[in-house]
Amino acid sequence: MSKERIIAALDVDTEEEASELVRKLAGEVGAFKVGLELFNSAGPGVFRTLKSAGAERIFYDAKFHDIPNTVAGAIRAAVRMGVWMVNVHCFGGRQMMKAAAEAAKDEASKLGVERPKVIGVTVLTSIDTMILAEELRVADTAVNEVVHLAQIAKSSGLDGVVASAHEADIVRRVCGPDFLIVTPGVRPAGADAGDQKRVMTPSDAVRAGADYLVIGRPITRAEDPAAAARAIAAEIDSVS
Repeated sequence: MSKERIIAALDVDTEEEASELVRKLAGEVGAFKVGLELFNSAGPGVFRTLKSAGAERIFYDAKFHDIPNTVAGAIRAAVRMGVWMVNVHCFGGRQMMKAAAEAAKDEASKLGVERPKVIGVTVLTSIDTMILAEELRVADTAVNEVVHLAQIAKSSGLDGVVASAHEADIVRRVCGPDFLIVTPGVRPAGADAGDQKRVMTPSDAVRAGADYLVIGRPITRAEDPAAAARAIAAEIDSVS
């Protein structure tokens, strides 16, 4: 179902606000994203609270980026918290990504639970080719860098990547139909792009090959979040 493609971003700083959004959106979206703002405000107990409020699937947008051993330990902790999906930064390198994938599999096996999906963050949607060149000294286009990192992520055992919809089509062609593409920076037509530089509408993102769309403010700050989510699902339906 189209609504299953929507991951509502709980980019708020209190457990109460997040729980209220979950209660309003449970059944209207496929999953909920807990990012650094909410996690560091509310602590790891927020996962248990959100599940009690109705969040069946939680994407922990942790963006782990450290030495392999440290990231492996963090992934094991995420598995114990019962998340559905978690991510690491591809810029941490192949060995770090391998360690993350192996830790998720091993810890889930020990606990007898379903292994969470582990995906890699390629190039943040707030970064474009100019920033890559001038600030990060990456002498390539954003598209080429994303594809390069996606290929490394796949060969390292990750389930997919976080990439903007602008790169989804080529990542899909290069990495195949079973490689997950999770797309942030999705904005309905006419919505404010905010701090995102590489954005696309929900229907265009799906056409480009995205599996999941991470959508925050257009849903969570709407007067009626559930209605906003249903409208986006209907838009996705038109192209699915």
